[in-house]
Amino acid sequence: MDLLQNPFYILGATPRDNRRKIIELADERSLMTDSGECAKARSDLTNPRKRLSAEIAWLPGLGPKRVTEILALLDNSVNDLLGISQLTSVARANLLAAGLSRLTGTNDPEEIAKWILELAWAFENVKPENLCTIINEERVVSGFPEVTDISVVEAEIQERRIYYRQVIKSALDELHSKHLVDAMTIAVESATEEGEEQGPVLIDDIVDSYEIEAQPFLEKEGKNIEMLVEKIQQAADTEKSDVVLERLVDKLIQVVKNWDSVAQPIQVSTKSRGLDHDKSNHIAKIVRELAIHLFNEHDKLDLSQRLTSMLQEVFAEVAEVAERTAEDASALDEIAEQRVQLLEKAKTRAKEWEREITYEATIGGIFRNKLRISPEGIEWKGRRWKLDSITRVRWGGTRHSVNGIPTGTTYKIVFGNISDLASIELKQKDIYNNFIERLWKTVCVRILTEFLEGLKEGERYRFGSALIHDLGIELERKKLFSSNKREFCRWSELVIWNDSGVFCIGKKNDKKLATYFSYQDEDNIHILEAAIRMFWERGGDRISSLLED
Repeated sequence: MDLLQNPFYILGATPRDNRRKIIELADERSLMTDSGECAKARSDLTNPRKRLSAEIAWLPGLGPKRVTEILALLDNSVNDLLGISQLTSVARANLLAAGLSRLTGTNDPEEIAKWILELAWAFENVKPENLCTIINEERVVSGFPEVTDISVVEAEIQERRIYYRQVIKSALDELHSKHLVDAMTIAVESATEEGEEQGPVLIDDIVDSYEIEAQPFLEKEGKNIEMLVEKIQQAADTEKSDVVLERLVDKLIQVVKNWDSVAQPIQVSTKSRGLDHDKSNHIAKIVRELAIHLFNEHDKLDLSQRLTSMLQEVFAEVAEVAERTAEDASALDEIAEQRVQLLEKAKTRAKEWEREITYEATIGGIFRNKLRISPEGIEWKGRRWKLDSITRVRWGGTRHSVNGIPTGTTYKIVFGNISDLASIELKQKDIYNNFIERLWKTVCVRILTEFLEGLKEGERYRFGSALIHDLGIELERKKLFSSNKREFCRWSELVIWNDSGVFCIGKKNDKKLATYFSYQDEDNIHILEAAIRMFWERGGDRISSLLED
């Protein structure tokens, strides 16, 4: 019941007018306005039970002059109603409801929210006992029987609660949808201290009504979110490009934010009531699971961090979600920091590695050539060899003498690929040693690893007449008057030794079953020797087990 539809207003009566005065006013008014309306107003005010509805919907506790002044503002200065003080709680609530229903020409969410809050807090302060006392004081003067059953007052207060809710809903319905959501959000967040305190009951009422009307939107957008989550997971699982994934994640974040903007008042309200918002928990759960999947299965740290950050932002009011995403964000931040540190260490190691393996020297007398090794490759006689293109290496030294007197040593280094070789001859031992040290680090370790990996996969490698297996070597027994015979020897059955410029492998206690490899004339002999020596130090059946260290 609006103030201007109240029987007291229709007849121009006050709560202190007696039955005879009310009848007189009804007779007078019926001459100037609708007689039926006046008759009903008279009946309502003279019937003690019906009268209670009118009394509670009026301005109880205010004198006639004050009532006249206040009602005049409804037509002229509605906004001034907010500043009126020294009213009983129910009178203020009725006045604000009348003002809100007449508030026109505004789309300002903050202004509407302010009216809603003032009305909600006014109603929150309505106490049945106090209201009953005020009504009975006026009934004593008017001669009507006092109200003795407090429950009837409580019932009428609940009727006013329903009416106030309708007034608020009508005011919200006048707003553009975005402004409506904003007004609801402002009102709920302010009334509940961002969900930390229980708000007034009218706020809970309008949130419940709002949730019912928002249901179709939340369900529709919720399904869109589910489809996007599934699409992103499929794109990641099928190794779509990062550009595709980023575009899909951008869209998901936007849709979730739109969904959350509508759900925000509901989330804050449920938090203030100590409840969980199931739909928010569901949306947060599937997006969180996607973020975990993107990181755990595809190492998409950036995308996972973006989704987690978004969840923290939009679901801050949902306690369970906020707690989980805070833990996720902390873990991801720690991983990101570790990666930054690892990257910095890797850069430092790379620089150190570059310094370690970079070496340059000049070889020759009259015709001098530059020899250089670095991460860019090996440079010799104007040609550059990429390090990963080199598959063959040899090196060694040859001592010279005249009449038994040593005259020096000539060193030889050979490297190349399957189709071409480069050869370096020099006499400077320090240059030779420095270059071989770096050649081993940059090229030989890789060739050794590839050799062991091939053996592990079942490959066999030929060195001269010998055939290398993972479990041992096939050696060739040479015969003078018949064809040579091949015999397989396990690693445990073999021995190795060095002779002048050669590497030797033979069967234990069988001098006739042996083979010899020249360090300078055959490829990768140093690598084969290193593999065998390391393997025997470690022990085992398969030489490829070195990869397990």
